[in-house]
Amino acid sequence: MALTRRQRQIYDYVCDFIERKGYSPSLEEIGRRFSLSSVATVHKHVSHLVAKGLLRRSPNVNRSIEPVEESAAPSGGRVLPLLGTVAAGTPIEAFDAGQTLMVPEEFVRRGADAYALKVRGDSMIDEQIRDGDFVIVEKRDPAENGEVVVALLGGEGATVKKLYRESGRVRLQPANPAVAPIVLDEGDLRIQGVVVAVIRNLRV
Repeated sequence: MALTRRQRQIYDYVCDFIERKGYSPSLEEIGRRFSLSSVATVHKHVSHLVAKGLLRRSPNVNRSIEPVEESAAPSGGRVLPLLGTVAAGTPIEAFDAGQTLMVPEEFVRRGADAYALKVRGDSMIDEQIRDGDFVIVEKRDPAENGEVVVALLGGEGATVKKLYRESGRVRLQPANPAVAPIVLDEGDLRIQGVVVAVIRNLRV
């Protein structure tokens, strides 16, 4: 479901090529564009994009690669930016990884501004958020007490925790009894969004 940077580049190139010329690029043209000398390597990238429902092609037909219309995608999915890795443990920096994640349409409210993050750590395992999973985050602030949020601490590190406001302070509560909560002043954090869904990464 996650796209590598190269897969994202090839997908964007195919879409742009068709828009400009009215027909699909060949595997050789894609290879030349990205300095890939092996057609087999291009074929592998395209096959991954087909498997992920973003491209389609006709077997043994040249220039048959084309993007799948969003309305024609069998999963009815929505492509979200995958902005990097966030900690469910010690806070670490969230970064722009230039990747995307396709999620079921019902995971995100219509019109909502949302993105995905890959989780590192096990402090939220009792909320069924495990190391290697992907969380779908809706940009929203303020958040309600008890919601799982992505919080930016001190302008640097981001973490996933349950939010509780208590007497002018904020408690970021893990869902793992072995991990201590983070308590800090309201002004020392920014809510980046609320976790609305979790996608299990079965490869970890």
